[in-house]
Amino acid sequence: MPTTSPTPRDLPPAGSSEGSSTAPPTAPPTAPPARKARSASGLRGVALDTRPLAHPVFRRLLIGQGAAYVGTMVTSVTIPVQVYALTRSSLAVGLTGVAGLVPLVVFGLYGGAIADRFDRRTLYLASACVTWAVTLALLCQAVADLRSVPLILGLVAVQAGAFAVSSAARGAIIPRIVPVPLIPAANTLYFTVGNVGQVAGPLVAGVLIALPNGYRWAYGADAVLFSLLLYSALRLPPIVPTGTGARTGGLRSVFDGLRFIAAAPVLWMSFAVDIAAMTLAMPTALFPAAAQLRFGGGVGLLYSAIAIGSVVAGLFSGWIGRVRRQGRALAIAVITWAVAIALAGTVRQLFAVVILLAAAGAADLVSAVYRQTILQTYAPDALRGRLQGVFTVVVAGGPRLGDLRAGAMASATGLGIAWTGSALLCVVVVTVGALLIRPFWRYTVTPASPRAHD
Repeated sequence: MPTTSPTPRDLPPAGSSEGSSTAPPTAPPTAPPARKARSASGLRGVALDTRPLAHPVFRRLLIGQGAAYVGTMVTSVTIPVQVYALTRSSLAVGLTGVAGLVPLVVFGLYGGAIADRFDRRTLYLASACVTWAVTLALLCQAVADLRSVPLILGLVAVQAGAFAVSSAARGAIIPRIVPVPLIPAANTLYFTVGNVGQVAGPLVAGVLIALPNGYRWAYGADAVLFSLLLYSALRLPPIVPTGTGARTGGLRSVFDGLRFIAAAPVLWMSFAVDIAAMTLAMPTALFPAAAQLRFGGGVGLLYSAIAIGSVVAGLFSGWIGRVRRQGRALAIAVITWAVAIALAGTVRQLFAVVILLAAAGAADLVSAVYRQTILQTYAPDALRGRLQGVFTVVVAGGPRLGDLRAGAMASATGLGIAWTGSALLCVVVVTVGALLIRPFWRYTVTPASPRAHD
């Protein structure tokens, strides 16, 4: 079934024209012009594709989201550190992830249905305001020194629900503000900016938490940075779904989206490999304990390491959009992630762990771009909100289950099995699943159409 795609805006030509050499024939330049052209073309083919930045709406959204990513990561590190300081329990840290799982599932699925029925800009702005209010509440509990883990978990749950709705709306917005051929590049820019935030955020959190009343400074910084996202959301134009949309609303429209996924092995397998990666090979709930027991510190560096690798991969990601066998590439990227995570759990030197986590982060960037691109180009616009809601549930819910799994396993078996043993299981599960689901393994994008063939 062909997809319903937005009308692309006029784009400037990709790249710039090469100037011709003016040197006389008797004095040739050091490098022949043809070789220079090939060299420049090769660099453009490898470097991050920035053409989506030519679209002002996307550019503003990216800047606002980039600032919010930094603040969000400050809070994402501060919450587990605060909970661990109050409880000295990795299981309690894992519960911070699972606390938001039910709201994430409910509001991710239903928020996607709403995004297919109403103006996505309004929905995105409203849900972002709720997220900002929760950040202010976290700041207030730190200022009041309430020391209440149940309160923190409750705020995490509300924040997860708001995040699920805003993510479903944002994912459905992107294919409407950039042309279809630039969707992989736009997603790569988004993930790269997000990963810059994941590098900077934990480092900033480590500095702020170490200050007197550090939790207050950390939550306050998030509140200030997130306000930039609210401004960018206000500047969005109205984005009403095209096509038939979710006219009925409610559970029926949610099930319509789920049926579409169930009938497409490429889609549900792309979700399945991500669930395996995040539930079986996500070690972040173990970072506070590992930093204290193995390395004597460095929790901010551990939280930043994966994102550092993703940023480096993003800077050299020009090749990603040219890969045709996207299903196979996604599976290989997830397997690479799990292998690197498994190896990181076996070493005791902080520098070596950071290098391996960075390698995992590079693979994660590649897999994230392919997951998002497959979803956005496979589905018609009338279903994008609902499918993006499912994507949000999978991508954000998987790590929360992974936090619970890691925390519970660490409490029962120790860090080694919870970290490395589970990651090796992920390698086996993804390898077998990808080879068995042939439509996913053979999934190929043709240059003639934004819709891929399986």
